[in-house]
Amino acid sequence: MMYSFALYLYALAVILVSPFHKKARLMVKGQWNTFRILRKKILRGEKYVWFHAASLGEFEQGRPLMERLRREHPEYKILLTFFSPSGYEVRKDYEGADVVCYLPFDTPGNVRSFLRLARPCMAFFIKYEFWNNYLHACRRRHIPVYSVSSIFRENQVFFRWYGRSYSDVLRCVAHFFVQNEASRELLARKGITNVTVVGDTRFDRVIDIRRQAKDLLLVEAFKQGRTVQVAGSSWPEDEDLIIPFFNAHPELKLVLAPHVVSEDHLREIEGKLTRPFVRYTQARPETVADADCLIIDCYGLLSSIYRYGEVAYVGGGFGAGIHNVPEAAVYGIPVIIGPNNRKFREAQDLLALGGCLEVTDSAGYDGEMAGLLTDPARLSKCGSLAGEYITKNAGATEAIFRNVKF
Repeated sequence: MMYSFALYLYALAVILVSPFHKKARLMVKGQWNTFRILRKKILRGEKYVWFHAASLGEFEQGRPLMERLRREHPEYKILLTFFSPSGYEVRKDYEGADVVCYLPFDTPGNVRSFLRLARPCMAFFIKYEFWNNYLHACRRRHIPVYSVSSIFRENQVFFRWYGRSYSDVLRCVAHFFVQNEASRELLARKGITNVTVVGDTRFDRVIDIRRQAKDLLLVEAFKQGRTVQVAGSSWPEDEDLIIPFFNAHPELKLVLAPHVVSEDHLREIEGKLTRPFVRYTQARPETVADADCLIIDCYGLLSSIYRYGEVAYVGGGFGAGIHNVPEAAVYGIPVIIGPNNRKFREAQDLLALGGCLEVTDSAGYDGEMAGLLTDPARLSKCGSLAGEYITKNAGATEAIFRNVKF
């Protein structure tokens, strides 16, 4: 089959570049360990529910389901797999799963070995994950697979003339829990009707995060009652907008959490700042208020830090695509983003409502920031619209649990 042949070539390419590419090296090493992990940790006689997430973002979408399953059905064990190192390396010690490992490449041999060792009784694939050989093998073995928080668009391979044969993989899914009506309609055109529109489990997740948000004493000491902008998951292109405005506005404090925390990037950021700054790991409660910019040089804090801001900036919109907008919007603050946001339903919805603002250059950014900071009523209204949108769109996890027989 052409698909499997292409997978073999892809796997070979990853192996060949792995000595020179850290991410590829982690993937190869992790996949080699998968079968050892399964042999060691899968317990015979137990029932495993398999959750597969490509990376960290998909994991966050699946997390509300895993945690609810753990609470309400402790008779099941949870197997969690990742394809990308950016998911596995961060969540390999996730306590909500009994077994965590990489998903081996979707070749027939890997699929047979994986399913023979894992023996899942059902599976949840998050968002875009449609591995042809895995899904066909699950159907042959009568393992129901549920597609969660999935979203479909006209330009996807399933709906193009050249993807007609590959689209048969969609018929291997027991039920689709999609984000919107447009996805349901696209699937209906392929004759697929086992579909329920439930929205995105990510909204449930960010509400859970808000409830569990940490009190960060260093950030509280830094804020000192001042107006704070929290810029999360920023890239250099984002920082080229954020930092010049910040440098010119002494009434504003800035918490900057870059997407890449490396010494080179941190020094690049510091070189652009003309006002006092401090790195989070070097800050002290008694002196942190003297800084105007707090640079977050570690991971795992951003979702709690947004609560300290009056306005947020979510990065990635001048590159591959914006990061997690709901993570900031859940706190009821306006969110500014770059132009590459078309594939993100929540960003599009918030832009239409007015809870999110798009900027395409420094002039646009300066205008939006100045408008929010000088008009408290507008700042409050935009923030309220953002927070209300998140609350109104929660509930996907509940809808899924009503429709799946555990």
